[in-house]
Amino acid sequence: MSALLGPFLIVTFCLSQALSDTYFGHLFQGVDFFAVILVAFTLSTLVFGAISAIRTPGQFTALRHQIPIVLAMNATTALAWSCYFFALTHLEPSIVNTVHSGMGPLTVIALAACGTRLVKPGVIGRDERWSYGGITLSIIALWWVVLSGRSGLIARDGSTNLIALLLLTVSGSSITISLLYSKRLHDHGVSAEAVTAVRYLLLIVLAGCVEAYRGPMAGIGDLGHSLGDLATLSATSAVLIVLPLFALQVGIARTAPLTAHVIRSLGPVCVFAMEQVDGRLTYSTPTLICILAYSAAAIASNLTHGWRDARRDGVFDRPRIAAAQQKAD
Repeated sequence: MSALLGPFLIVTFCLSQALSDTYFGHLFQGVDFFAVILVAFTLSTLVFGAISAIRTPGQFTALRHQIPIVLAMNATTALAWSCYFFALTHLEPSIVNTVHSGMGPLTVIALAACGTRLVKPGVIGRDERWSYGGITLSIIALWWVVLSGRSGLIARDGSTNLIALLLLTVSGSSITISLLYSKRLHDHGVSAEAVTAVRYLLLIVLAGCVEAYRGPMAGIGDLGHSLGDLATLSATSAVLIVLPLFALQVGIARTAPLTAHVIRSLGPVCVFAMEQVDGRLTYSTPTLICILAYSAAAIASNLTHGWRDARRDGVFDRPRIAAAQQKAD
């Protein structure tokens, strides 16, 4: 049963992400997304900061020795979430999720090609190149779907859609770099709770400055001028943003990397299915085709990468070697 816990948590993350993208995409039509950022990530920082302070207070000492990495992680995280929520305000949620996810592996490849120390250089096989090419083409096709007015969201100003797509590309790359920085902190012995406690500090400051400039929690006052509205937003943000992200971290730790990546590749399909209940959106066959193409390419890239690692480590040869040894005995 414990072996299924990791995959179950990753599936839970995919489903909750589908719900959150659909819900917040609708909510952002009346509530400033920086207000949601301020509430959700302040709550996350306080909760996981308290957990770290109580359980492992020495983690903060370790973090003080990694200030440059913490600052870089904060900067890329703030950029990623700001761009992501802006795109979610103006584009179809499933397209936002797909482009954001697809930029992850492409960013890693680009960083490796540039020789950055954030990623280890590796040889990409022919099958993997075909898979990454499929991911790239599916993202380009989704750009065409949006800019040609064929998505499930009624076309708005074309320049706004173009800006949203550009920022979405930035968000996918930035969150990937942020995760690579967080992995370096984990490699230095910093726990997931401590990383979560300091990851969103710059994002909170940015959202706080924006809300202070625009006025008191823009859009929330329109919901009723009550503390109950703020409490509801806080609870919803925690359930749909904070807890799923932590569940993903735990799930990845308990799941084989290949299994985890394959499950996550199906995330955009879950978003597309979930968004059909949103009255703002209509069913879009071009969007679905592009998402299915992306998921197929992403699964193929993960499978080919996993098989290559298995051959390198001799996993496929072990049964034959064991049989030969048994025969020799």
